[in-house]
Amino acid sequence: MTPIDTTNMCSHLQQKLCAPDGTYRQIWLAMEADDDISAVVRSRQLHIYRKGKKVLVLAGRSAPKIVRTDPLCEMLPTNNGI
Repeated sequence: MTPIDTTNMCSHLQQKLCAPDGTYRQIWLAMEADDDISAVVRSRQLHIYRKGKKVLVLAGRSAPKIVRTDPLCEMLPTNNGI
């Protein structure tokens, strides 16, 4: 995965992704290890793509939006961390 500029990301989402005990930490680590995944920050949300097709949108305070079935989606907590 190419590096992502997290400065334009919602502060709540930054915490969920980057903190060692963050709700989405496992997703972040899986994204870093997978070359098929790309991501872009839009409207302070993280849009995640696999092979150019959107699979997931993560936001800070609202529930994640699953666009396609993907192994990353299985890593989401059952209560969505809200």
